Amino acid sequence: MGSVIGDILPLAVGIAISPIPIIAAILMLLSPKAKGTSVGFLIGWVLGIVVAVVLFTLLASVVPESDPDAAKPIAGTVKLLLGALLLLLALRQWRSRPKPGEEPAMPKWMSAIDQMTFGKGLGLGFLLSAVNPKNLIMGVGAGVAIGSAGLSGGEQAIAITVFVLIAACSVAIPVIGYLLASQRMAGPLESLRGWLVHNNATVMAVLLLVIGVVMLGKGIGSF
Repeated sequence: MGSVIGDILPLAVGIAISPIPIIAAILMLLSPKAKGTSVGFLIGWVLGIVVAVVLFTLLASVVPESDPDAAKPIAGTVKLLLGALLLLLALRQWRSRPKPGEEPAMPKWMSAIDQMTFGKGLGLGFLLSAVNPKNLIMGVGAGVAIGSAGLSGGEQAIAITVFVLIAACSVAIPVIGYLLASQRMAGPLESLRGWLVHNNATVMAVLLLVIGVVMLGKGIGSF
């Protein structure tokens, strides 16, 4: 159980500190419909993480159990592929860094956040967590780690809960903080948004590089 938690923690942190969903949540909190839109986004974000990790946990659990000390070539191959994909994404992010003095390009849908409703916020949160390639890769990695470890149903539930709580915290904390103290949060949120906008590519490149290397190491160790 402890080794599985250790395996999924870097992946959960990787999802948690993805700048784009944090920026989206902050923009929603600074929009006219802050409460409804941000709560919908948070629910969709959590739901997407849950769906991705549960689905791949179930798929990995279908693979016949083997001796815990024996090689696990299927899980190892999946981890190697995921690690390689993460390294490719890291390289792509690094190359996309804005040049000195250049304003970073952000997704066009962010300009429509002021007009978003609860339902649209929920859908966007789900897409960014469950369908976004970077987060999906990390959700797959977590599901494979949990499902292939031979855990009981209760232990799998605990591991999934830990993963979801950590992965969702970066969106949950500002949303809940805003709901509790909206006036005090406005200034800090705006400052955080500005920093994330200008450092998005660098943060993601370093993050994906570290997690990709860890995943490759885990994959090699499975053979």
